[in-house]
Amino acid sequence: MDLARQEAVTWRNRALLLFDRVAMPVAVCDVYGAVLLANPAMAAECGTTPGRLRGRDVLELFSPREATQVERIAQALRLRHRSRYQVSVRWRAPGGVERYGELTADPVSDTVEDTPALLVMLRVDAERAPSPTAPASGAPVTTMEARILALLAAGATTARAARETALTTDGVTYHLRRLSSRWGASNRTELVARAYALGVLTPGVWPPGVRGDEA
Repeated sequence: MDLARQEAVTWRNRALLLFDRVAMPVAVCDVYGAVLLANPAMAAECGTTPGRLRGRDVLELFSPREATQVERIAQALRLRHRSRYQVSVRWRAPGGVERYGELTADPVSDTVEDTPALLVMLRVDAERAPSPTAPASGAPVTTMEARILALLAAGATTARAARETALTTDGVTYHLRRLSSRWGASNRTELVARAYALGVLTPGVWPPGVRGDEA
């Protein structure tokens, strides 16, 4: 038994050494997403040290770009499903640059009966300049996105916007999610406000209209 314990300690130390040296940002979290252990690469993405990440909520450090992804994962974990889960995220890197990437979470435990921990790995995509800094004359929206924004500004529901644009409700939601991710907006009111601030929608006009359209 003593020999078995010694071997377990040896392998654990080797694993921790590899964990610290791997270049990919990696963390171990509990089933609720609280960080138990983080490697230096993960801490560097947050502009801090591994020790200071302990106890932090990984989904506060890295904001999900689609809330429904997190809801599906939480439900699967409650049912003790042991699949690989992926969440698209964005975060503010040291220096203020907005970055995008994907968190991959694998449930891990010594036995099937144990409550699993989550081995979380971060894939970092290329840095992107936040869209709200773009000049009004070059606001990065498509014609369809601008039309949906105008309908929202006039008080349209998702169903009405779908009818007016000949899209499905899922199609409208898809465009809104893309805009929310691009502009960092947390709700539809903020989306409309950003649209006016960027000059996508014409201020002082009712019903709301897209800048450049004829009255």
